[in-house]
Amino acid sequence: MQKVRLRYTKTGRLRFSSHRDFSRAFERALKRAAVPMAYSSGFHPHPRISYANAAPTGAASEAEYVEIGLATEVDPEQVRAAVDEALPPGLDIVEAAVSPGGSLADLLQASEWHVTLGGVEPTALDGAVAALLAAPEVLVERMTKRGLREFDVREAVLALDVVQPLTIGVGLRHGTPAVRPDDVVKGLVRCGMPEPATVRPHRLRQGPLSDQGTIGDPLAPSEA
Repeated sequence: MQKVRLRYTKTGRLRFSSHRDFSRAFERALKRAAVPMAYSSGFHPHPRISYANAAPTGAASEAEYVEIGLATEVDPEQVRAAVDEALPPGLDIVEAAVSPGGSLADLLQASEWHVTLGGVEPTALDGAVAALLAAPEVLVERMTKRGLREFDVREAVLALDVVQPLTIGVGLRHGTPAVRPDDVVKGLVRCGMPEPATVRPHRLRQGPLSDQGTIGDPLAPSEA
């Protein structure tokens, strides 16, 4: 079985599609594109598809990843082009590579985001960014399947700055629980920023985290 890893984007109005919405659209696109999928064994075989660290509903993203298993060997670029043609604009397959083995999810160790905030004074944002970076710990709460949970967002923040008026750049280390951009915004509110009227996150990249703190390309050939 050949495994192919795909990078796709989720932009425009399609950023409001949930992970379940995308998975349904993606599986239909695979059928329309006649991709020779490999299937699981058993009474109810399913196409071999592994999704990895999807962005939250409402977040735009340039760096979503999925791995598919193929029954026959196919040129990854042909798979990319065919599936992209079968998906609606806003869900775009932009890159493909043969999997070298191992877990794709394990390579997604960190991500970089731009988050645009509405209804916030720039001076208040600047002050909250400085306060969060200076704090040893910033606790926020989020409702999870197991109830309300409190966790530290400061530990996950690799980088945080104001990249343009009312837009912050955020680098996040992935962990458990996974800290999301809206959690960082909650942290900024804890650090003195007024509650923003709107929050628009946009993921720019995600991938392996180097010892120097840079985020690599999960589809790049392994140096091993």
